[in-house]
Amino acid sequence: MKRFSALLALLLLTVLTGPTRSQAASKPANDDTIVVKLPNQATMTLHTKNKEQLRELRTYRLDTLMALLDRYIHQAEVASKNAGNSSVTMEFYPAKDRPGTQAPEQIRVTVRNEEPATKVAVKGYKFGQVFSVTVKEGKNGKNDDEVSISIGDNDDHKSDSLRNVERNARREERANRAVHSNFAIDLGLNALTNRSNLSEEQFDLKPTGSRYVSLNWYYDIRVGGRRSPLFLTLGPELAFNNYMFDNNRRLVTSDTRTSILREPTLGLEKSKLATTVINLPIMAKLTFKDKSGRDAFRIGAGGFAGYRLASHTKIKYEDEGNTRKDKDRGSFNLEDFQYGLQGKIGVRGLDLFVKYNMNELFKENRGPQAQSISFGISILD
Repeated sequence: MKRFSALLALLLLTVLTGPTRSQAASKPANDDTIVVKLPNQATMTLHTKNKEQLRELRTYRLDTLMALLDRYIHQAEVASKNAGNSSVTMEFYPAKDRPGTQAPEQIRVTVRNEEPATKVAVKGYKFGQVFSVTVKEGKNGKNDDEVSISIGDNDDHKSDSLRNVERNARREERANRAVHSNFAIDLGLNALTNRSNLSEEQFDLKPTGSRYVSLNWYYDIRVGGRRSPLFLTLGPELAFNNYMFDNNRRLVTSDTRTSILREPTLGLEKSKLATTVINLPIMAKLTFKDKSGRDAFRIGAGGFAGYRLASHTKIKYEDEGNTRKDKDRGSFNLEDFQYGLQGKIGVRGLDLFVKYNMNELFKENRGPQAQSISFGISILD
């Protein structure tokens, strides 16, 4: 099976000048002609009305066009085999299938069946997504049959350039979608601010032990046209908060009051309050891309609301030479609902975030009056 380099010429002719002419020789005398000889002995011919049309070629994504061409050639090859003809010509109209894009108006593909003197037939058998068998059979009496078995989705038959073209085409298709689904992990620290002035509850948190972790499933919804940088981001997140107390303090609670007091008898190695919260953030975000179409810089701000799912305290201490760990579950007079503000700024696949709870950590007059703030990095998928 031989593909003629004139196919690429016809494609570029369609992009630059509109419908394809049946014969290159019939072009008007005032057309400019450019012939490019490639290292693989293929020839690319361009017919343009003027220099301005040639310069417009820079606005087209040639990798996407080549991916389209490869798919159309495959369809023409299948049609040629099924028809049993020596030559098959097919016409495609990508602009009708992909309105609003820079797809060409028309692509004409001609495929001729020509058996080379010597060739290797390749047969592939694929079972699901994880098991495939490839058989290469030597022709003209050559005993060079080869059988290979692959585990996993094997695309070794594709060239690096074809894989890059397909990867770029998938990236462009994803970038053009109005709604993207994403996943991110937030890793950071917790701190308390606007604490009450009650002298018996002047406590500190251990910075490195007061950790914040959240798992975020969210959607980026584009606001405006295909090239708009404005997105609306929303989706659920599961957040895990640790508040590690310093200076041998622990959380002591009753039905009506929660306090964080110094432990009078035990030497505490660890003392913390942990909460699990489900949040629903909503944020407006601006995303800017680089020349290759990848996310380069983004900044966003918004708010969130959430609900406490669970909470517990844990202390660790030495007792008569043995390490003891006591863990208690309860509400500890914590606020069940929470709400606040958040912001993000990022480059490439890394974001910096900050979240500020506007309501108190504990219920009013039933615990230390303090608000929490979380900050750190977001690792994107």
